[in-house]
Amino acid sequence: MKWIRDIKNTQVLKKLYGEGARTQLERYEHAMERFEALFGEGDVTFFSTSGRSEIIGNHTDHNQGMVLAAGIHLDAVACARKTGDAVVELVSEGYEGKNTVDLSDLMFRPRERGTTVSLIRGIAYHMQEDLGMNIGGFKAYVTSDVLSGSGLSSSAAIEVLIYTIFHAFFNGGEIDRVQAAKTSQWAENNYFGKPCGLMDQCACALGRLVYIDFENREEPKIEGLDFDPAKRGYELMITDVHADHADLTREYAAITDEMRAVASFFGKDCLRQVNEPLFYDSLSHLRQHVSDRAILRAMHFFEENKRVDAAVRAIKEDKISVFLQAVRESGESSWKLLQNTHETGSTAQAMTLALALSSRLLGTTGACRVHGGGFGGTVLAFVPKEKTEEYETAMNRLFGENACRQLFVRPIGTTCVDLNE
Repeated sequence: MKWIRDIKNTQVLKKLYGEGARTQLERYEHAMERFEALFGEGDVTFFSTSGRSEIIGNHTDHNQGMVLAAGIHLDAVACARKTGDAVVELVSEGYEGKNTVDLSDLMFRPRERGTTVSLIRGIAYHMQEDLGMNIGGFKAYVTSDVLSGSGLSSSAAIEVLIYTIFHAFFNGGEIDRVQAAKTSQWAENNYFGKPCGLMDQCACALGRLVYIDFENREEPKIEGLDFDPAKRGYELMITDVHADHADLTREYAAITDEMRAVASFFGKDCLRQVNEPLFYDSLSHLRQHVSDRAILRAMHFFEENKRVDAAVRAIKEDKISVFLQAVRESGESSWKLLQNTHETGSTAQAMTLALALSSRLLGTTGACRVHGGGFGGTVLAFVPKEKTEEYETAMNRLFGENACRQLFVRPIGTTCVDLNE
């Protein structure tokens, strides 16, 4: 333990966390203390995978659309040790018991759906059986400050973190971060049981501000962008409305299913393949085959792709007002067309309330939108620096102390953290 306390140079942590590097060193020390208490002393390796913030592109990825997302400074950290057996033991801070997986049996087990064990087993299966990669046993203690159920992708961060540990310990070389994202998504879809798209995992794996076009799902177009809201006079802020969306898989699945039902009407697999003018010309006939909500959600998809394009161009041309307009329109569309601000039929509408208040506070000087999957979690806002205190105070007054917090875009994706650098 002494070596970590003696570390003076925290340059590697500054790259990940900015000015909070010294505080993070204490967090790493705590993770090592807990690891040693559980698994004994010895050499360890640290790993970090960021959470993600969806900047624009709400529920487009699963229909091969376009998104703009960012890796953030909130992350999942693992203190881990490679073992000589074929057993993974992983303990997550705040959760009881060990997640134990015998890697000699990687077959899918329905009773494990929705558990960390299912993710470990699914990632290991995909790496070994589908990619021909090596796997092996390790012990790990994981601590995360990515808010669970907040739309910051705590589950995707854990998935990518597990892949990163397997890769570093048993495959070596430079990690293919796009493959890390794909394997993580595969495990979440097939073993964990959640029909997610690929955006969350890509942002967690790649870091930075990243534009992703999923038209070619096997080889998505990925472009890193240089964009720091603070340099343009804005703070990136989220507000946790404390409406947990962890048990709303059916609501997320309905969005995917309804969009694909529209695509199926046109003989296509997804909305990206549907001709937009033909879609609008066919509305009266389409309405006889799918619900009105499905049509509205398809409208959202077509317009959201255009907004992503506009936002990317605005960033490249440094037109912050155009960018903010695209974000505002995205928020309006998610609220009115996509309809993912609260559970169907529920009178508990905390996210909708947060958006309404944010719009009133910011007007056209900033922007706000649904963050992530919706139906709970968080709202995202670009807040002018001169309004930060007012905005934070108002949101905390309504949703509780520390509900509103600032995010920083992280320039590094999932990584092994060498504290000796």
